[in-house]
Amino acid sequence: MNKRVVLLSFFLAFTIPLFAREKTDVIVMRNGDRMTGQIKALDSGVLSVSFDYIDGTTSVEWSKVAHLESNQLFIVKTQDGTIYTGTLKTPETPAGQPVKIQVVENPEKEVVLDRSKVVGLTETSEKLWQRFNGQISWGSIYSKGNEAVQYNLGSQAEYLRERWNAGANFSSNFSFSSGKSASTRNDLQLNFTRLLRWDNYFYSGLNDFLQSSQQGIRRQTTLGGGIGRYLKNTNHANIAVLGGLAWQNTDYQPSAIQVGTQNLAAALIAANVNLFKFSKTNLSVTATLFPAISEPGRVRFNANAAYYVKLFRNLKWNISFYGNWDNRPPSGFSGSDYGSSSGLNWTFGNK
Repeated sequence: MNKRVVLLSFFLAFTIPLFAREKTDVIVMRNGDRMTGQIKALDSGVLSVSFDYIDGTTSVEWSKVAHLESNQLFIVKTQDGTIYTGTLKTPETPAGQPVKIQVVENPEKEVVLDRSKVVGLTETSEKLWQRFNGQISWGSIYSKGNEAVQYNLGSQAEYLRERWNAGANFSSNFSFSSGKSASTRNDLQLNFTRLLRWDNYFYSGLNDFLQSSQQGIRRQTTLGGGIGRYLKNTNHANIAVLGGLAWQNTDYQPSAIQVGTQNLAAALIAANVNLFKFSKTNLSVTATLFPAISEPGRVRFNANAAYYVKLFRNLKWNISFYGNWDNRPPSGFSGSDYGSSSGLNWTFGNK
C-alpha cells in the first residue's frame, strides 16, 4: 500500500504542471462581470475556469455566460452528438436573442452554435499529455471492536480526441475482520468509443479483468463490443445504451469441486446514466447484462454506482456501490459479490 501512495504522489507531482498554459481567455457574464483566466472544460453544465489570482479551479454556471473568447483549441460537443474542434469566440448577439458560440477551426472554416446546444468543451492540444483527464478516489475504515479493516482505491483516466476517446478504470477493495479470511476484489476496465456519422450513435469496445475472492474468481476476462446511442445528452443529464456481443473466460480458484476454466459467449446489453446539478452533486450509474448464448438461461450482471458531492476545488466526497451477479455459478461457489464504500475523490486534467 505504501508503494502505491509513493507512486501516486510522484505521478501527480509530475503531471500537474503539464496542463498549465497562459490564462488569457475572456469570459463575460450576463450581469456584465468580465473575467480573464483559463477555460479548462465544460461538463455537466459547469464551466471550469482557473485564474492567476484565485487558487484552484472556479466553477461558472454555463447558462449565465454571455460571451467568451479563447485562442486555445477545444473539442466542442453538442446535444445532437456533433463534434467540432477549434478556437472560441462569441459574435455580437442582438438583445433578447440566444447567445451564440463561434467555433473557428481555421480562417476558412467556422461554425456558429446556440450556447444552449453546447454540452461539452474539452481543452485539447497537439501535445499528448494535455489530452488526458482523470480522477482518483480512496477511503478506509477501521474498527477496533472486531478488528475490522476495509479500504478502497480507485482511479480513472481518459484520453480525448475529436471523434473518439479511450479510457481505463481501476478499482480495488480489501476487507478483513478478526476470525475471518480477508476478502479482495480488483477490477480493471479498458474501453474505447468512437462516434458514428449518425447523430448520437457510436460504437464501443470493452475489455475487463476481474478478480473476486468472494465468488472464487481468480481471473475473469471479458472482451466485447457493440453499437450504442445517446438517448439524452444535455447540461443536466447524459443517458446512453449499448447492445452487442461479448466473450468471457473465467478461471475459478481451486476447491473441493474442480471447476477449472469456463468460457461463455453472451449478448451484451449496457446502460450508462449520469445526472448533474450545478457544481454540487453528480450521480453516475453503469449496468451491464450478459445473457449467455452458449449456455442458454445463464445470466451475468454487473453494476456500479457513485454519488459525488463537491467539497472544494477538485476535491469531492463520494459514496459508491459495486455488484456482480451470476444466476448459475459453479456448484459450491457464490453467485454474488457486492458492497459499498465512501471516501474522497480528486480530479485532474482539464476540469
